[in-house]
Amino acid sequence: MERAEKVEMVEHLGHVFEESGSVVVARYTGLTVAEMTDLRERMKAAGARFKVVKNRLAKIALQNTDRADAAELFVEPTGIAYAEDPVAPAKVAAQFAKEKDKFIIVGGIVGKGAVDAEGIKALADMPSIDEMRARLVGVLNAPAGKLVRTLNAPGEKLARTLNAPASDLVGVLQARKQQQEEAA
Repeated sequence: MERAEKVEMVEHLGHVFEESGSVVVARYTGLTVAEMTDLRERMKAAGARFKVVKNRLAKIALQNTDRADAAELFVEPTGIAYAEDPVAPAKVAAQFAKEKDKFIIVGGIVGKGAVDAEGIKALADMPSIDEMRARLVGVLNAPAGKLVRTLNAPGEKLARTLNAPASDLVGVLQARKQQQEEAA
């Protein structure tokens, strides 16, 4: 790799570390090309990416950010999974790690700090951004629905009250008609 390519890679990694919702750092030694392709396809389907990185370049890129404490994660052959959605790469990586013993999550970057493998697994258990938005909309709509029901209740009660004598009158007239028919 030439110097210009290294500089470009450091800039790209710096951008990834700064802009991504989360970055999952994993060891992949022993995975086949087919397994790596499968991992990349899963990541792509979830809106994330998986990239094999050179540890030295990743450490240099981290020096230029406020996430320098994550540099200790970059030893041995390392790959990173990243996306804007902080949960997506963690979910895919955790699922893949359950299926493949050779894929080991060592930690990651969430927000402005480094987290260990347990932190990434906890992140993987969280609902995705879309699920959280749907829940939030549901929570925000619940009071509005209750308000509508509360405002409609007096009108419904008034309608039932006004309708009650009419239904009673109908009942009385039907009973009177039945008595007349029986008498005849």
